[in-house]
Amino acid sequence: MTEIISELQKGGIIMVPLFVSSILGLAIVLERAFGLRTRKVLVPEIVTAIEKIKSIEDVRVAERICETKLGPFANIVLAALRNQGLTRDELKEIILDQGRQEVRILQRGLVMLETIAGVSPLLGLMGTVIGMIKVFNVISQQGIGQASVLSGGISEALITTVTGLAIGIPALVAFNYFTNKAESLVMDIEKYSTTVLHKIRILTSSGRGNHIAV
Repeated sequence: MTEIISELQKGGIIMVPLFVSSILGLAIVLERAFGLRTRKVLVPEIVTAIEKIKSIEDVRVAERICETKLGPFANIVLAALRNQGLTRDELKEIILDQGRQEVRILQRGLVMLETIAGVSPLLGLMGTVIGMIKVFNVISQQGIGQASVLSGGISEALITTVTGLAIGIPALVAFNYFTNKAESLVMDIEKYSTTVLHKIRILTSSGRGNHIAV
């Protein structure tokens, strides 16, 4: 471990922002890995409550369950249940508005992760340029006979390049994975929201007004 740290220190000042980028990237990956779990977002109790809606009483039960849960899914469904007396178009608009606000929670941190994926290799490239400038300065002042000095600049150039790629590639893979995961969850939320909208419409337009025929 000491040898690795010693080698990384040879990368020069560019290693500081690369180190910060790696810490931020790791923190975002861990947070999104926890926050985008399917069971955490699509709360099973809410899904079950939606599927069981057949009467006004079931709507009230679903509303109470949503009030005890936190998260985008619960908030969107709750917005629909609390405004069930509105027309279909008005209710649909409320669901869409609430959905646009909640989607930002699912996508939290992904812009930063994408930035890290793009910036880290560029920082590595900058380190490469700085290292090569040092090499050419040594050559211009002392000639090519100072092998130890030359190797220091070359090492700095190579270490920053490798480090930038080692941070950027996993960050890009994680960004694509979590983006697809968030989009998939959004589609599932839209599906259940449509189900709620459909059942509420049937309940409010039914002659009896309190039961969905099975």
